Amino acid sequence: MSAPFLRFDTISVVFPGVRALDGVSFAAHAGQVHALMGENGAGKSTLLKVLSGINRVAEGALWIDGQRHVFANAREALAQGIAIIYQELTLSPNMTVAENLLLGQLPTRNGFIKRRQLRERALAILADLGEGDIHPSTKVRDLSIGQQQMIEIGRALLRDARIIAFDEPTSSLSVQETRQLKRIVKRLRDEGRVVLYVTHRMEEVFEMCDAVTIFRDGQHIRTHEDMTRLDHDTLVSEMVGRDIEDVYGYRSREQGEVVLEVDAIEGRGLKAPVSFAVKRGEVFGLFGLVGAGRSELLRLVCGVEVPKAGVVRFNGEARRFKSPGEAIRSGIAMCPEDRKSQGIFPIASVADNLNISCRRFFTRWGAFRHPRRERANAEEYIRRLSVKTPGPRTAIGTLSGGNQQKVILARWLAEEIDLFVMDEPTRGIDVGARRDIYTLLYDLAEQGKSVVVISSDLAEVSSICDRIAVMRDGVLVEVVARDEATPERLLGLALPA
Repeated sequence: MSAPFLRFDTISVVFPGVRALDGVSFAAHAGQVHALMGENGAGKSTLLKVLSGINRVAEGALWIDGQRHVFANAREALAQGIAIIYQELTLSPNMTVAENLLLGQLPTRNGFIKRRQLRERALAILADLGEGDIHPSTKVRDLSIGQQQMIEIGRALLRDARIIAFDEPTSSLSVQETRQLKRIVKRLRDEGRVVLYVTHRMEEVFEMCDAVTIFRDGQHIRTHEDMTRLDHDTLVSEMVGRDIEDVYGYRSREQGEVVLEVDAIEGRGLKAPVSFAVKRGEVFGLFGLVGAGRSELLRLVCGVEVPKAGVVRFNGEARRFKSPGEAIRSGIAMCPEDRKSQGIFPIASVADNLNISCRRFFTRWGAFRHPRRERANAEEYIRRLSVKTPGPRTAIGTLSGGNQQKVILARWLAEEIDLFVMDEPTRGIDVGARRDIYTLLYDLAEQGKSVVVISSDLAEVSSICDRIAVMRDGVLVEVVARDEATPERLLGLALPA
């Protein structure tokens, strides 16, 4: 094999209270898809931010095509032909699709944007991405998360970068979009570019990648250059430092009476009235492809949007929640799919994010905050859920996705919640943290709580849920019992006829 095009040389990154990367060294070759694997917080995203010029290194340097580099900012990295597509999107939601795609490269004349040329170039890019149904003048805020991810990818491809890194690119994509992404990655490899690919999906590593580097606790564990000599169990054990026989760890349990009954509910995103019921102590799955109407259905139940018709009965009482706050006070909480924009306050501390809903329990005389009690509550749930953080005062935006998800869960555990609605609870989360979250969901169900899991991960819903409702094109097609929920049957129900 030829000399490596990209080499990380003893890279170390230090943040207050934590050494995020510790002497990381490995190389990647041109014309190669190189996977970066590890649990959340292992250092993968930190390394990509070093490559993009966002994170400054305490020690070490990058070598690109034989030249040594230490980037002071993102502009220097861009100048060297580096493009990063992050899991947390960086689009401008109030701008159009075309403007986002060509941001920084807008065609102008005398200071005015040449709209016709902008539209034509955007249409060509969208066609290349397999997203020809998206209109260039659509506001990005009106797109699904998966469509926004494809726009992010298209913007990076426009830069004609020599090194392209993908950070969990398929975590929000539909089946069709994932297939198109795989074709794009293969094309980039065939063009001789270096492709770094961060993912937690094992099947993608073995299907798409030519090499894999494993991280654990900020350190380089091993690089496998021959994928034919690597198996799933070895990869998992090297990532987590221990053997995990069954990541799902399903536990059966007694189930009680119906807690939530949805009767002929109608609203935005649904094409027909939907009815289903959830029992006490049940983990109820809602499966479907991206855009099937799963999230829209539960937004109607949880008060995010008001339904046009139908009845929601909770604990035997007919309810019509006009806001999420009203639903929370009644005992229903929702953990949204988009943690960054809907689930957390990124610049606020872990403690503030955890206590934001239950703060009324920690006041003096009903009016004054009690910081000591709030801190004690945060420390208790950080310990109980094994949240990896330097402390409760750390900004939650600096935590990994899995640990952010644990903080959101802890927020509702500190409340008086009977029904937990989890929208893509393990999106972008590593195998070890996923098992922790599944264990927590089973614990809640065994305590008599009810859990609804919205997921596009076929293996996840078929492995952790007691029953699975399958949605397709805004219609609830069928509710399938666990022992009948084979992957073939669920996917057959979810795919368009």
